[in-house]
Formats: sequence, structure tokens, C-alpha cells
Amino acid sequence: MEKGGYEITIVDASNERQVIDIIPRGLELLVSEGESIKLDQPLTSNPNVGGFGQGDAEIVLQDPLRVQGLLFFLGSVVLAQIFLVLKKKQFEKVQLSEMNF
Repeated sequence: MEKGGYEITIVDASNERQVIDIIPRGLELLVSEGESIKLDQPLTSNPNVGGFGQGDAEIVLQDPLRVQGLLFFLGSVVLAQIFLVLKKKQFEKVQLSEMNF
């Protein structure tokens, strides 16, 4: 490449799909042009950079329905706790009034 580094095109023989992997400058390549590589074979001497099948992927955090379900569940738990406290206060008032008679 112009600024140094390498641009490696990997062709999958089974379905003729091409994957382009960009290797930054300063790393030593372990493969040469025209060489057949295996799945998960390192392309550079640094194990953290390069490799067949390493690609940037989208990060999916959560399904929106799961988040809504969680919020509904937590809301219902909070509401149930509030009603339990109110019921306890009501029961205490009834007991207190019975003791006074």
C-alpha cells in the first residue's frame, strides 16, 4: 500500500468469495503471494493482527422486545413492592384501632 502495510485478498475456493484484509505497516507477513492458507492460520507474526476470517462485525446489544420485557418486569416488581408496603400500613392501622377499643 502507499503508506506501508499490506492489502491481502483471500479467495475462498469453495464459493469464490473474496475477503480483503488490510495489514498495517511494521508487521512481518508469514504468508506469500499465491500461497494456500487454512482456516484460522495467522497471516502475520503478531497473533492479534490478521488472520483468515477475522472481520469487523456489527455489535448487537439486545433484542428490543427483551429490553421492553425486562422494563415491564422491573416495573411490575416495583409496583408490587409499593402495594405490599401500603397493605402493611393499612393492616397496622386496623390492628391499632382494634387495640384501642
